[in-house]
Amino acid sequence: MPQPRSATGPSARADTRGSSRSGALSTRTGGSRRGSGRSGSSRRFGSGLVEIAPIAQVDPAGTLMADPQVPESKRYCAKCNNPVGRSRGDRPGRASGFCPHCGEPFNFTPKLAPGDLVGGQYEVAGALAHGGLGWIYLATDRKVSNRWVVLKGLLNSGDADALAAALAEQRFLAEVEHPNIVKIYNFAEHDGAGYIVMEYVGGKSLKDLLKERREANGGVTDPLPPEQALEYLIEIMPAFGYLHERGLIFCDFKPDNVIQSGDQMKLIDLGGVVHVDDQDAAIYGTTGYQAPEMATDGPSIASDLYTIGRTLAVLTTDFRGYQSTFKESLPDRDSFEVYRRHESFYRLLERATRPDPAQRFVDAAEMQEQMLGVLRQVIAAQGTPKPAPSKVFTGELRADLRADAPRWPDLPTPLIDLTDPAAGFLASITVTDPAEVLALLRHAPQESTEVRLRALRARIDLGARNGSYDDAVQARDRLAAAEGDDWRLAWYDGLIALATEDWAAARARFDAVWSALPGELAPRLALGFTEELAGRHPVAAGHYDVVSRTDPAYTTAAAGLARCRLAGGDRAGAVEAYQRVPGTSSAYAVSQVGAVRALVRAHPAAQVDVQSLADAAALLERLEVERAQLAELRAELLEQALASLRGGARVPAAVLGGARTGDTGERDVRFALEDAYREMARAAHGPEKIRLVDLANAARPRTRT
Repeated sequence: MPQPRSATGPSARADTRGSSRSGALSTRTGGSRRGSGRSGSSRRFGSGLVEIAPIAQVDPAGTLMADPQVPESKRYCAKCNNPVGRSRGDRPGRASGFCPHCGEPFNFTPKLAPGDLVGGQYEVAGALAHGGLGWIYLATDRKVSNRWVVLKGLLNSGDADALAAALAEQRFLAEVEHPNIVKIYNFAEHDGAGYIVMEYVGGKSLKDLLKERREANGGVTDPLPPEQALEYLIEIMPAFGYLHERGLIFCDFKPDNVIQSGDQMKLIDLGGVVHVDDQDAAIYGTTGYQAPEMATDGPSIASDLYTIGRTLAVLTTDFRGYQSTFKESLPDRDSFEVYRRHESFYRLLERATRPDPAQRFVDAAEMQEQMLGVLRQVIAAQGTPKPAPSKVFTGELRADLRADAPRWPDLPTPLIDLTDPAAGFLASITVTDPAEVLALLRHAPQESTEVRLRALRARIDLGARNGSYDDAVQARDRLAAAEGDDWRLAWYDGLIALATEDWAAARARFDAVWSALPGELAPRLALGFTEELAGRHPVAAGHYDVVSRTDPAYTTAAAGLARCRLAGGDRAGAVEAYQRVPGTSSAYAVSQVGAVRALVRAHPAAQVDVQSLADAAALLERLEVERAQLAELRAELLEQALASLRGGARVPAAVLGGARTGDTGERDVRFALEDAYREMARAAHGPEKIRLVDLANAARPRTRT
């Protein structure tokens, strides 16, 4: 039930519109914003990543309530929010009367009947529903082509707060023009009561969709899949951005107030919309969705984002107690399988619904960007990568898949905030030597945040060269004192921790970045690096798996996943990880070499099996590398085959290459191994050439002369 709140005075309301913190981390990234509008003429639902079936239009007259009554369980006083009009024993509750707690009059009966003509223009067809500010009616506009319209009335004509809210709608919402927001046409009066005239939007609300799923599931709650719920709300996020840019706060967002019409989502109930600076407006919200600070600090961008996060939680889980036990919190991550399966999704909800408005997302654009990132991860978990460039991180800086351990310099780096006053100067620095970078930064037009961050990164790189990170640590401390906490500072702090092998500190800092930016892959890649270096291979594999599934271009994630799987003896899993590297990648050939070696090389956790040798030979047949490297790989394969034969195993002839069938013997393997060594020797020089020739001679089977 929507709850009106009395606005507090200006001195009591905290201004949270400029807030940019997440936990302990600021996330303002003004230079990396995506636009909220659509480009081109094609129509795409939300992100276009999830197939959403359009909802067919129905006859508006068929949506009318046959018996327009408000259930007793939903009758509350508009002033004090206490129950009213309830049954007592055998006596049914009254639909009208006075609140026994505060004396406020209430009346839940419709004021308009079919055939009534409102404002001399709108002929009432009947009641559609009862909303937070009163009855909602369907009518036809007799002056504009008999089009269907919706009339939204008040709880009762004596409710000053409701009347003020309606008048406020009429004053500024008639100018709101956005494809995802219902259009306000007019304001009309009838018998002393006011009615807002709105566009009729046929379709189903998200609440209706949840109800249909529950009924189809035998009365048991059937939440929306997270990818579907995310797609619905991503579609509506530009509407919030549009309102917020104009200083308007929606206030009362929930599944009831957004409807799918055809292939589009629309905000349909603007009854709670207020100007962010209106200190005297009555504030409407719904328990379980409304931000906890609304009663004291008033509405803000942060409070709207809170309602979006709560709506996502309700849509995707059987969220019992969301209006009581958990009305201002989320259940822990273990409460629902969807949270356990998609931790980034849980972190998205947690970030959006933090009790402190200063710790939520900065604005609708940032939240939408992170929702998109989380959606890509959710879809990728089902086997379909949907990569996209990050707006805040570069790609991985290097991609040496031959490394036996992760290297922190391979990690992505934060992009420059284009709103920084020194952004143009920093973009002109193209040298990579850290000492040269520091020299150039001394000539920066001003010592901005981005200049300090770039200098910090240069000092970290310099520390990797000279073995001392003291200067980097001191620069980090100065930056923290001057700028406060920032996710980019936490990122570089994590790099220092990785470089100095402080795994616990690295884990904590990268985890904080992940919580601030749950849709980004870079923090999870960094956590994968950290956990692998700390020897926690299963945990590292979990991070690597998400990153490489979501965006195969992160080839270091595929290599890390392969290493971690090999550490557990999973050869087939390691090969699968290497195979994720796309054929268009410059690291593709190296990844295929890694796959061959994963099948061939012995590992303490498991013995080489002969089938893995046959699989390796098949990969070699398709591998496009230099002859010498191909010979080296073939030699490794044949060495393992020879060892297997000596151990009494039967080795398939396929290890020799080609379409051979059956088994092979030691003699054939030795001849093939000899050829491989001699091929390697042709490309070698000096002592190495002599060593390879000796190996070839030793491998050659004894023959009779």
